[in-house]
Parts: sequence; structure tokens; C-alpha cells
Amino acid sequence: MSATDPTALCPTLNAAMKRGITVITYDSDAPGCRDLFINQASTAQIGTSEVDLLAKEINDSGDIAIVSAASSATNQNAWIGYMKQELAKYPKMKLVATVYGNDDPTTSTQVTQGLLERYPNLKGIISPTTVGIAAAAAVLDTAKYRGKVLLTGLGTPDSLKKYVSDGTIKGFELWNPANLGYLAGYAAVEVASGKVNGTSGQSFSAGKLGSFTVGADKTVLLGPPFVFDSSNINNFNF
Repeated sequence: MSATDPTALCPTLNAAMKRGITVITYDSDAPGCRDLFINQASTAQIGTSEVDLLAKEINDSGDIAIVSAASSATNQNAWIGYMKQELAKYPKMKLVATVYGNDDPTTSTQVTQGLLERYPNLKGIISPTTVGIAAAAAVLDTAKYRGKVLLTGLGTPDSLKKYVSDGTIKGFELWNPANLGYLAGYAAVEVASGKVNGTSGQSFSAGKLGSFTVGADKTVLLGPPFVFDSSNINNFNF
């Protein structure tokens, strides 16, 4: 299961586990009331990898900005915190602004347009939100900005195929949902069969994905964020 609330289903899940039913969460956790959590990517990896991806695209140099969701969004702020730490590795890259589109297409469009007007020398934008990156891509998809202001962040393939195809976006990240489900299935079998009990350091094989190790808090990490680009984006439909 993927939990939309960290505690709401805990009475039911705990009752299930008492009856010997294996409970695996994935994507969104319910801590304390499951056997294992399959985490799609770590907070640190999401933040640092987006900076690294953009740095590669703009040759480690230039002004950049962030188009986030809501200013109060816990996950967004955590990712941005790691982005700022990672930027210390790139002294020629300067974060000039962080703006908030509130995960609304119209607002995200407006704040992106504002960035371009205020910072005419902008070289790159990171938008760690699927709504924000799609809106920013639509703004940048003109002869004036395409290929001149690079965009990356977290997005879905179907919403961004057009922009990858025409060069507005070179690469962006998310995770491979098929692999996340595949790993969750293998983990469920391992726990249900008694081979894994959630102890930190235990390892198990997940078929074509290879070997995985249980970490702290009975968590298994799928791996680093998956990069979508022109070489693979047409293999995905979501």
C-alpha cells in the first residue's frame, strides 16, 4: 500500500500484522505499522542529483533559479536544502532566486516568466515539482529561450516528451514506478516467506534489479532518481 496519511490506517495495518499478514508500504510510508517501506529515492539524492544534472548541462557555470511548489511544502524545502548544499561544489553557479508556483499551472507560469524578466542572464532552472516543471517548460519552449535556459527537475514522461523532443529539456528526474512496484513485490515475498524480518543489514535479491539491503527503520531504498532523456523517454507512458 501507499499511504496518503501516515497514521490513519495504522489500526487496520497493525491488526493485519498481528494475524500474520505481511504489510509493505511503498512510495508514501506509514511508519510503525508495516513490515517494510520501499522508498523510491532518498531526500538527499533527489536534491543533490538535480543540481548535478543541471551543472552538467550548463557546464558548471551561470545563474540559476528554483521554481518550487508551496513555500510550506516539507518535501520541497528539504530537497531545496540539499540543492543549496550541493551548489557549494559549483562555485561558478549562483542561485539567484527561489520562487513558488503553489503547484498551480497558472501561478507557476507567471513566476517563471517573472524570473526570465528579472534575470536576463539566467542559465538554468530547477523545478522539483511535476506541475512546476511542465509550466516552466511551456514558457521556455520558444526560440528565445529553448536551449539557452536549461530546465530540469522532477516530472513525468508523458507531460514532458514534447519538450525533450524539441530540446527545451535535456534531462529530468523522477523514479521508475515499474521498478518500485517490482521491488515491493519481491520484498513482500521475502518477508511473507520469513527470509527477511526487517532487521537492518539484511539483504535479499529482487530479480533483475539485483540485491538490496534493509536500512534503518525497516526501509529499503530503490536507488538514485531515474533520469529521463531522449534516449529512454519514449519507453514510458505515465
